[in-house]
Parts: sequence; C-alpha cells; structure tokens
Amino acid sequence: MRADARKNRDHLLAVAGTAITEQGADVSLRDIARRADVGLATLLRHFPTREALLDALLRTSFDDLTAKAGRLETSSSPEDALVSWLRDCVAWTTEYRGVTVLMAAAIEDPESALHASCVTLRAAGARLLTRAQAAGVARSDIDGDDVFALVAMLAWLGDQPALTPRADHLFGVVVSAVLENPATAVG
Repeated sequence: MRADARKNRDHLLAVAGTAITEQGADVSLRDIARRADVGLATLLRHFPTREALLDALLRTSFDDLTAKAGRLETSSSPEDALVSWLRDCVAWTTEYRGVTVLMAAAIEDPESALHASCVTLRAAGARLLTRAQAAGVARSDIDGDDVFALVAMLAWLGDQPALTPRADHLFGVVVSAVLENPATAVG
C-alpha cells in the first residue's frame, strides 16, 4: 500500500473509532466520511462494507485480547486468568457502543468480515475456560460459546446508562456463577 493510501486509511480508522465510541456501531458511514473530510466513495474504496470497516478497526483489539489470553495461560492461575481476560473483554467491548450485537451475529455468519476475528477471540476464551475447568475451578457445563455470550451480555449492560452503576456488581455475580470457588477471583 502506498504511503498516502496508508495515511488515508489510518485517518479513516481513527475517525471511525471516535464516531463509533460516541454514536455506536450503527453510525452512518456518510457521517464517518464527512468527519474524515473525504467523500463516501473514498471511505468505501478502503472499506467496502460497515463490517469491513469494523473488522479493520477492531482487529488490533481482537489480536491484543487473544495474545493476552495466551500470556495469561502461562502467567496466572486458571481462575485468575479467566476472570482477568473476561474483565478485559467486557471493558473493551463497552468502549465501542453496539459492537457486541455485530459480534454476536458475525460469529454465526462465516461470510461476515468480522467472523474470523470473533472465532479467534471465542477460541481464546474457550482455552482459558477449558484450563479452569481442568483445574476444577470452573463449571463443567459451559463452553466457549457460553463465555462469548457472557462477554456480550456483560458488555450490553455497560451500554445501558441506567445499568452502568451495577455493571461491576453484575460482573461479579456472573463470574461467581462460572467459577466453582469464586471468592478468591471476584472479591
């Protein structure tokens, strides 16, 4: 990619990130283009669909969360690793309002631009859960799909202004339902 094209792409991603943080994932692509001071055709040349834009915007975060799961697997107890990763995932998903709805849809749609990133993120959480289950500290009747759904549910709570004050408490309730002995991880 030429340097000027890379600069334009990076600028569009920065503007899109701000717009999505402020207005949510369903912000108008025309509005993003206008904020970036480019035409809609320029935006669509770089990102032909909303999902392609979101995938480019979110991929670094997905990759970071996946890498963090790998580090936690070797550096933390199974219980602490799972709780830490869940907390980071929930915090990240609440940063971009409305993205959890798209992630939940993308995980089921192999044609989605977000599908591969979501599958990788779900697999990272599943590995942490499996490790916690093998250590006897997590329920055995849940799986990676459940962990992915719990992240989406907890992120949704963070998107609800009336429920935001209860989000930390409810995170602890959910974690205590996942862990066999939650006192050490939630406390």
